[in-house]
Amino acid sequence: MLIGNTRIGGIGSLSVKNTYDPDALAYLTAVESADGQALENSVKVAINTFVVGCKADGIWNSIVACCIMAGARSVAGAIIPLKGNAPTNFNFVSGDYNRKTGLKGNDTDKYLYTGYNNQDANFPQNDSHMSCYVSESQTDASGILVGTTSTLGAIFNINYNSATNILFRNRASAGRTLSLAPIGFQGSTRNNSSNFISRATYSGGVSEVTTTSTSQFPSSYLFGVFCGFSATPTNTPGLFSNARMSFYSFGKSLTLSSLDSRITTLMTTLNALL
Repeated sequence: MLIGNTRIGGIGSLSVKNTYDPDALAYLTAVESADGQALENSVKVAINTFVVGCKADGIWNSIVACCIMAGARSVAGAIIPLKGNAPTNFNFVSGDYNRKTGLKGNDTDKYLYTGYNNQDANFPQNDSHMSCYVSESQTDASGILVGTTSTLGAIFNINYNSATNILFRNRASAGRTLSLAPIGFQGSTRNNSSNFISRATYSGGVSEVTTTSTSQFPSSYLFGVFCGFSATPTNTPGLFSNARMSFYSFGKSLTLSSLDSRITTLMTTLNALL
């Protein structure tokens, strides 16, 4: 494949090293190592475009941790982090993974532990975001897509309590509920103590709202994906989700519409390519 006058070959080739963003190249190399085989050049170009785009938009440095849970050839490759800690896989197997649409939870025991605590200094009380990309909405009655448990104060998560709604909380008990099933990008961001912004995508469009909600000092509990955790030191997973997701991120505050545009374009591209 040609980009300009440069031929894109295997990851180790000099032409690739001269063409790809270094962060994208490191990620793609790690994914191919976990998969045990090369990715298609078109998939690599799409992921590189996402990384370059996030940097151009000024949101890259605000992302502390994220996984692109699509594109890779295996579950092992799908949970290689683009940024931050590598999540720990609990019970996801090959049949739970689709290269176009990501990992599918089961509302019982399939989840990822992110390796992060709500009190992590990398995403302070009043400077934080969290997002995920839902490729198949939940059918179970309640669950956490990403973040902390929803039973303690200073809640920081994206969750739901019916098959047809989504809830956002960002460092507070008070949050925002949308009575529509999530499909696509979901996220919240806070850059002050008095309110936060949430962006919800559903089959009919996108809704971005500012919610008055005073932040609270973060309690010590762990971040999960497809689940939440009880408070430390118990750290018991619960509130499992059976949604299917292909991306998650958290970190400092950022422009949600920019991240939405980049990750939605990536997922649309991967869906067309694979």
